[in-house]
Amino acid sequence: MNQHSRRTNIVEARGLGKRYGRTWALRECTLAVPAGRVAALVGPNGAGKTTLLNLAVALLAPSAGEITVLGGRPPGSPPALDGIAFVAQDTPVYKNLSAADMLHLTRNLSRRFDQAYAERRLAELGIPLKRKGGQLSGGQQAQLALTLALARRPRLLLLDEPVAMLDPVARHDFMTTVITAAADDGMSVLLSSHVLTELERVADYLILLARGQVQVAGEVDDLLASHRILTGPAAGAERYAERPVVHSARDGTLSRLLVRAGAGDAVPPGWQAHPVGLEELALAYLRAPGGREPGPSDAETTEATI
Repeated sequence: MNQHSRRTNIVEARGLGKRYGRTWALRECTLAVPAGRVAALVGPNGAGKTTLLNLAVALLAPSAGEITVLGGRPPGSPPALDGIAFVAQDTPVYKNLSAADMLHLTRNLSRRFDQAYAERRLAELGIPLKRKGGQLSGGQQAQLALTLALARRPRLLLLDEPVAMLDPVARHDFMTTVITAAADDGMSVLLSSHVLTELERVADYLILLARGQVQVAGEVDDLLASHRILTGPAAGAERYAERPVVHSARDGTLSRLLVRAGAGDAVPPGWQAHPVGLEELALAYLRAPGGREPGPSDAETTEATI
């Protein structure tokens, strides 16, 4: 990654909020996503993921706060429109237009479009240019939508649940294309998805949204290094009342705690420490009571599993 990428935030929000009537879909959202990352935007339905992405491409206007893209550009400005490609939910393609027609349409709507790349990629995928969108499989439609986005050579690619309806093979192939393009072109990616196992393979930055607010955000490696799973006797769980427990669960006489922890923190006798994975970390924060930063009261045991 070059020095410019280290300094630039590809998406930055300060106190960002979006309200529909009396309901806040997103509230007090403050984050900074560095350039050059494949950033995973994770959260349950209604968490505000789609709202955040729509704000980033100016499909919505904020009710509060502000958001900038591409190192400080306003969403919807000409530089932002040129530098961002967006694949919305369900990877929409025009069912009655051929792949060639969609390439032509996208080329006419873009200031730069790599026609040769798009045609070559569709040929490699076995997608005939004369085939209509409605005649393609779900995986082929997703790949066509992604090809149209990548052929615009964006600095930032936004993907909103692009693999939710795909089978495992199509999902794997789609995400492989994304990470290959990001590595080859230095493109930044902000990806919303429920498929945590797939994100663990590709993401190096995590943003967790729940109840319309950012719960945690940061480099995946740093987040994983600063958390651990502790297992031990349920009767001894109260000793962690003073520690930052994100989530706890109990199975009979065994307690399982996900805690914020430093590398030098001692593990008490009778307990074991285990590394945490991205899926475990995300689920723990989603289950944290009330969406708060973890505190002493979060050490209460529950019957849920992590």
